Amino acid sequence: MPSLSHPFARLSFVLLLAAGFAAPAFASGGGGGGGGGGGGGGGGGGGMTTLSNGQLSSVDPEYSQAVDEIHAEHFPQAITLLESYISRSPEHDHDADAHNWLGYAYRRSGNLDAAFLNYDKALAINPKHRGAHEYMGEAYLMTGNIAQAEEHLKALDKLCFTPCSEYSALKRAVASWKSAHAETVGSK
Repeated sequence: MPSLSHPFARLSFVLLLAAGFAAPAFASGGGGGGGGGGGGGGGGGGGMTTLSNGQLSSVDPEYSQAVDEIHAEHFPQAITLLESYISRSPEHDHDADAHNWLGYAYRRSGNLDAAFLNYDKALAINPKHRGAHEYMGEAYLMTGNIAQAEEHLKALDKLCFTPCSEYSALKRAVASWKSAHAETVGSK
C-alpha cells in the first residue's frame, strides 16, 4: 500500500474510499427525487438494474416504459403499465421499486389512497427504501399530517449516512409546508 503520509495522498485515498462506498448507494434503486423527481430504482433504457433488495435484474420493457411515462408526467399510462407489470409475476409483486413508482404515479394523479397502499407495500418489502419514505412523507403533507411526514423524515435521517437527496427533498417539503401553514401550526 502506498504511503499516506503526504496530505494529497491521504485526500486521494479518502476520496477513492468514499467513491467506493457511494457507488452502491447510487445503484441501489432506493433513490428518489425531490417532489417531482424520480424515485424507484431501475430506470429506462433496458440493460441491467440493481433492485432495492440488492438483486441484479434485467429491466423489464414494460417497467422501463412505465418509468419513462412517469418522467414524461403521463401518470395514467404509467399506472396501467405498472399495474400490469406487478400483476404479471409474483416476483414483480415483491418489487419495492415498482410499488414506490406506482405510489408516486397515483399520488401525482391525486389518488392518495392508492398511493399510500403502494408506499406501504414498498416499505413492507424494503423498510429502508429511501424513495418510499420520501414520497410517503410528501403524501402525508398533502393530507396535512405533518406528524407522519416528520416520522418519515426521521426514518430518512437514520437511513442516510450523509444527507441524501431523499432526506433533503422531504426536509425542504416539510419546511415549506410549515411556512405555508405557520398560522395554523402556531395556533395549535
